[in-house]
Amino acid sequence: MLSLFNTILIWILLITTIHTRSVPPNVRSFYNKVKNKPCTHPIKTGFRDGHGNSGITYCGDHKGLVYLTGDMDVGCDGFDNTEGKCTNDPSGQSNTAFQDTVRQHGISDLKANIHSYIVFGNTGATPSFNPQSVGMKPLSVMLVVCNNQLFYGVWGDTNHGVETGEASISLATACFPRDSITADQGHTDHDVLYIGFTGKGTIPGKRGAKWRAKSFKEFEASLARIGDKLVKRV
Repeated sequence: MLSLFNTILIWILLITTIHTRSVPPNVRSFYNKVKNKPCTHPIKTGFRDGHGNSGITYCGDHKGLVYLTGDMDVGCDGFDNTEGKCTNDPSGQSNTAFQDTVRQHGISDLKANIHSYIVFGNTGATPSFNPQSVGMKPLSVMLVVCNNQLFYGVWGDTNHGVETGEASISLATACFPRDSITADQGHTDHDVLYIGFTGKGTIPGKRGAKWRAKSFKEFEASLARIGDKLVKRV
């Protein structure tokens, strides 16, 4: 019979396996290629990360992809902006940019503590950038490479300033479980890759994702049907 220690160890390993997804070779190659390389065909530049570092650019070097490299700030906007790990958020809003679309999927808005969403695009500032202008669609599936892992998320919000590189608190915590992620403290290193997609086959729709999920794990896993196909486009 297994000892109690071995049983617990196996349980921990199983949990770790469930919660992580390795980075496929093609995505890892892409990440290594672009993480420290300026865009050849920038879509829009002049942005900064959450810690004031300038020169952040939305890139369109590869057909069908819109990508950005940067840090990972924490987003708490949405239905639960004062709940869970978002209780100390000094700037959280009670709604996301695509709340009207989200409501068509049977929920009042995204929940930062559950939904893996990415804040992508910048409005209400100069410079500004709307990813819809190059073919991305609200709530489309995106890829995030962070901490040697791959996660699926949805384009769920935009930034109302010039800062970039932000994800829901549930996604930030999954990416960097050993960091002290809070609503007011994210990941500061410039080593995260965000990839959005244009064209067809990117939107889960009402039945293509578990919008009523009770956990981050359940929602993120529900995006794999589309996410696994998008990985092949990289």
